[in-house]
Amino acid sequence: MRAFNAELSKLFSLPGIWLAFLIGVFAPAVVAALDSLAQKEEIIAGVSTRLSEVGYIGLGFGVQGVIILGVLAVSSEYLTESSESGGGQQITTSLTVVKSRFHFLLAKAGAVTVISILLCIVAMMTIVPTTHLILGEYAPAFEWTRLIGAVCYWTFTALLALGMTLLTKNGIIPLAVLMINSSVVSFSVLLSKITKLAFYLPDRAGLEMFMFTSDKFHTPSTGSFFDRFHTPFTGGLVMFAWVVVIFIVAAIVFHRRDAAS
Repeated sequence: MRAFNAELSKLFSLPGIWLAFLIGVFAPAVVAALDSLAQKEEIIAGVSTRLSEVGYIGLGFGVQGVIILGVLAVSSEYLTESSESGGGQQITTSLTVVKSRFHFLLAKAGAVTVISILLCIVAMMTIVPTTHLILGEYAPAFEWTRLIGAVCYWTFTALLALGMTLLTKNGIIPLAVLMINSSVVSFSVLLSKITKLAFYLPDRAGLEMFMFTSDKFHTPSTGSFFDRFHTPFTGGLVMFAWVVVIFIVAAIVFHRRDAAS
């Protein structure tokens, strides 16, 4: 518990963490507002086709906040401190204070998980009134099952970011890949047009936990509809399996790397 509290304290002391909070809280509401306005125009024109996705699209974009969170949780450990502070790295102090590397990683993953869940809940609290304010009686009824799916998607994505950063010891690569994939272009969606194996990539499977309407789902990064491949439950299992595998591999690499240093 002491290690968990220490990790929470370290996360809240990072300057970049506030960017993660701002994106995680406000980006979903802004995207939901813009999409609600677009849907309102389509309703007036009588051509609305994805009213049930309004709001959830914002949650798809807002995941970038927890991506930053997961990356910062690890990359901050490897930043070289100023000469006044000794010029060392935080990881040295962390491993000195927490004797077990397993407990260290567990505490860090726990802190990231808790913050991700809370951040997603706050995002939902901004999205729901936003869509109801703009769409009024046409606002979709938010389903608890889909909202729970969104919470899982945010949490798993944050842990994937943490694991990838732990493998690379550098936040630039996982941050760039995950941010682009969740906002500009989804590599897994593009690959799914070539091979069905892409349906088992973590983000593609994870989106099906909450971005779906009947037999199709809508991707926030491309703005297109695609046939569903997984049920929300199996999609969640696939993404969770990715989290477990990457975290185990990252933990093994982390243990060997720092044990030898």
